[in-house]
Amino acid sequence: MQHTPDGTEVVATRNEAMALAIPPLLVVDAVIEFLDAHGLGTGGLLWERIGDGQSNVTYRLERGREEFVLRRGPRPPISKSTHDMVREARIQRLLREEGIPVPEILAVCEDVSVLGVPFYVMSFLDGIVVTDAIPASLNEPHERRATSLAAVDTLAMLHDVDVTKGEISRLGRPDGYLRRQVERFSSLWSAYTQRDMPEVARIGTWLADNMPASQRASVVHGDFRAGNLMFAAGPPARVTAILDWEMATLGDPLADLGYFTATYAEPGSRVTPLELTSVTREPGYLTRQELIEEYHRRQPHLCLEPLPWYQALALWKAAIFCEDIYTRWLRGERPGDMFAPTLEAGVPALLERARAFAGGE
Repeated sequence: MQHTPDGTEVVATRNEAMALAIPPLLVVDAVIEFLDAHGLGTGGLLWERIGDGQSNVTYRLERGREEFVLRRGPRPPISKSTHDMVREARIQRLLREEGIPVPEILAVCEDVSVLGVPFYVMSFLDGIVVTDAIPASLNEPHERRATSLAAVDTLAMLHDVDVTKGEISRLGRPDGYLRRQVERFSSLWSAYTQRDMPEVARIGTWLADNMPASQRASVVHGDFRAGNLMFAAGPPARVTAILDWEMATLGDPLADLGYFTATYAEPGSRVTPLELTSVTREPGYLTRQELIEEYHRRQPHLCLEPLPWYQALALWKAAIFCEDIYTRWLRGERPGDMFAPTLEAGVPALLERARAFAGGE
């Protein structure tokens, strides 16, 4: 945990923030004032940036004996339709009432004068996120398998939430979800890129021409993967929280399954920028096909034959939003970002994998 601002990402005061050409991500005196107003901890502030997200930014905070997590959008300018922290907090509050494992939302700030963008503060959960190293407590062969099964169980449970009643029914418009996804991301490409990649338009056309009919509506997380799951610190493997709800809405449940399986690392699969949990290449974890089969056991009424279309959609969309990250880095809007430069080759790799799921058409 840190306590000394670096003067770039974190500054001590609002006056220091105003003097910077590029706004900081954390302003210590402003955060302390906000926490005091909501009775969250006392005394000075320690902080640590956590998570592997390349879009929104998450900090672990410590005040006295209490710990919290602050989540905010990236530096402005940002689109009004993205990085909606107020909506993201609302979704988690609603899903927590439905028994879905999510952190408790403690306070929401809509006042952009505090940090330059809206943000929220949630409870800190002491657990494990599985990424590029296997936690010792989940390293036995049966625990590796149990880790994969727990992820599938959690996805199926999310898709079982009744989206026809109450406030949850107003989280999105499931009718036409797939068409809106294809049309929206097709329109974003020209604004996100500075280079010519005709493959984006070709895959977009294929997706539009081969779009399956949605079988039912569910909550769609939008970024469901092992790296967005918090596991209990000790065995048996169980999910204690689903994290990062920025893209959640109501839509087609196979969109989540397509993303989960298309970005899932298994032995022999090509590495892409979306492989954020590489440990599942190791023996003991379920393969992609086994994940699909286990999901189908839990959701037997869904036909999974069109799943390759959803997998192609997932990687095509990922290529487009990764191109935005790359372009913002080229413009100097993401200083110190080590991930963005890799997307020069990473975006074409995502498009290649999307085309493979589309059957090379």
